[in-house]
Amino acid sequence: MPLPILALAIASFCIGTTEFVIMGLLPEVAADLGVSIPSAGLLVTGYALGVVFGAPIVAMATARLPRKPVLVGLAALFVIGNLFCALAPNYWLLMAARVFTAFGHGAFFGIGSVVAASLVPRNKRASAIALMFAGLTLSNILGVPAGTALGEAFGWRATFLAVVGIGLISVAAIAWLVPSDVAEPSGGGLLGELRVLGKLQVWLAMLIASLASASLFAVFTYIKPYLTDVSGLSTATVTWVLLLFGAGMTIGNIIGGRLADWKLMPTVIGTLLAMALLFVAFAKLGAIATVAIAIVFLWGMLIFIVVPPLQIRVVEAASEGPNLAATLNQGAFNVGNAGGAWIGGLAISFGISYANLPLVGAVLALLAVAVAVLSQALDRRVVPQTQPAE
Repeated sequence: MPLPILALAIASFCIGTTEFVIMGLLPEVAADLGVSIPSAGLLVTGYALGVVFGAPIVAMATARLPRKPVLVGLAALFVIGNLFCALAPNYWLLMAARVFTAFGHGAFFGIGSVVAASLVPRNKRASAIALMFAGLTLSNILGVPAGTALGEAFGWRATFLAVVGIGLISVAAIAWLVPSDVAEPSGGGLLGELRVLGKLQVWLAMLIASLASASLFAVFTYIKPYLTDVSGLSTATVTWVLLLFGAGMTIGNIIGGRLADWKLMPTVIGTLLAMALLFVAFAKLGAIATVAIAIVFLWGMLIFIVVPPLQIRVVEAASEGPNLAATLNQGAFNVGNAGGAWIGGLAISFGISYANLPLVGAVLALLAVAVAVLSQALDRRVVPQTQPAE
């Protein structure tokens, strides 16, 4: 893979650490700023909303600009945003800094996906996107635990300053390694980007992304009480199981890129079916600790197998103006995150036990399968019409 994609991976590592490390520092942040832990938890929600609403705004504002300066600017935004987080004197300014930082998240991964795909032959495009996203998955294994430990030892502000340092490296790497003429915006500009949003396949791909993500977060949001109450694991063990989940994500990301380069939609459909079956197995066998740990690892692997295929699916479906669509797809994943957590909480409030909560995830995964099958069927209907008459 070309070195510019490694530069994008460094930036995605920085972004992933920024997004997730706050979860391990909530008690320290709450105590320092004089707020409750639930209030500190809203810093996670604020970031997610910043991704959802900021992504299309940034993508439309930069539609006519060259891709390299945009990527450098977005990486610099994360440096500035994390610096503001480290210096924030109170809760509300920290919240504002988190939302400001999140505005660049979706646009970076959306535009970065288009750039990564343009740097390799067509049959390697999904693998290129997977390599860029590898930084995001590695942040869960390396960045978040290291950032949490640093924050516990030297204060939560030290963690954000460390992310600033990583961000500066990513800015330098993108400025040095990414070609100046890479993936130039289409001649249609913003109107061209908006026009491709009229394509049904673009919206179907984003719907699959939302449902797949919702199936994960309907259960993952409540994974700690599940593993302690149902599987009988200790709190300390749960920490290691979550690291195993992150390892599964990293492996799945690599596998997903290669499978998508081979067979894109069959990879999506097969993986989502496997996820649904795994959820059922979790509900039936989760009380066995060793089985639960193995399922969590496989679960992490499967959910990230579908990420590169779904991102390249959007890029290809919106080929005449892919930047806005690819950016919105990142928002679709985050909508699924929030929606899945809400659906899982609603299910619990209606009396569904933690032990049976994975069945909710299975239903959402099967809905994603149905949409993916519909999308593939529409592909098959279009192909004969596009072939030249003999």
